[in-house]
This record gives sequence, structure tokens and C-alpha cells, in this order.
Amino acid sequence: MAPKAADAGALSAPLIDGEVRILPFEPAHAAPLRAACEQDRDIWQIYPVNMLAEDADERLRAFHGEQGWVRFAAFRGDHLVGTTSYIHPDPANGTVMIGGTYIEPSARGTGFNRRMKHLMIGHAFACGFWRIEFTVDTRNTRSMEAMRRLGAVHEGILRRNRVTWTGHVRDTALFSILADEWNG
Repeated sequence: MAPKAADAGALSAPLIDGEVRILPFEPAHAAPLRAACEQDRDIWQIYPVNMLAEDADERLRAFHGEQGWVRFAAFRGDHLVGTTSYIHPDPANGTVMIGGTYIEPSARGTGFNRRMKHLMIGHAFACGFWRIEFTVDTRNTRSMEAMRRLGAVHEGILRRNRVTWTGHVRDTALFSILADEWNG
């Protein structure tokens, strides 16, 4: 007998753990997100899209038109420090991806991203999903190491599978965490 389908609609709930607040993305979050993205101009060279000032408004408009993304603004206390998303939830197959994550430098190395991911993973499993996926550009060694520290299993490399905004054809590392492996 197949497991019960997960509840994708419940993914959009705000998630809070002390100073870590993950709130559904609203238009009022656009300006502070642009400012957060400007804090690390170099990192955008290894992201699939550009969120720097010259492209941020167009990208934010596109965010609202994309189907299959549950977008969040990430706050440390009252300060917006980034963004993250649940991507393409598939309730019938119990899978959802967590990605589209950017955290400004002031929150890196503080445990913020780990706490944020713990909230999101725990919530997705509570909503009935049983597989969480993460994809990372193989040039982003910091994010790949964060996935390993989180307990995600490295399943392999999708070779030359995506063209980034710079024209680079990236290799993508695939990671996952299963509900029965998670000790959150």
C-alpha cells in the first residue's frame, strides 16, 4: 500500500526558532533582500541566477510568476538576511527540494543556515514528505560541505546539466535526506 500523500499546502507556514524566522515572501521583502544580496557580490558568479542590483528587480518579478516554488524571506531577529524555498513539492511521491537559498555574510558561520534548514526539513517531514532533495553547483564547496554536515547523503553529480546566468554550464551535486534517516 502506498503511503499517504504529503500536504504541499502546509509548506507555506511561517517557521520560527528563536532569532531564526522564515516567513512567506512578500513584496515588502524585496528591498531588504536586494540589500542582503549586495553584501556578497562575488558569490553570484556560482549561482544559477543573478540577484545583484542590475538584475534583482527582474528576478524578483520572475519569482512571483514561477509555479512550484514556496518562497521565504529569512530573518535573523528582525533583520532580513536572505531567502530560501521549497521547490517543486511532489506530494504523491513524497519529495520536495529545498533550495534557492542565499544568506548574507553576516549570518554565515553563525549556525543560522543550519537552524533554518533544520526547521524546513522538520516541517517538510511533518507535512508528510519523506524525501528532501538539495542540488548544489559543484563550485560551491561551502554549500556542499554544509549539506554533508547536515547529514545529507551525496547521491552523485548531474554533469553539465544547467546553464547559469553567466553562461557557465555547471555540474550539480545531488544530496538527499530521508525521513527515516533524519534525527533532526
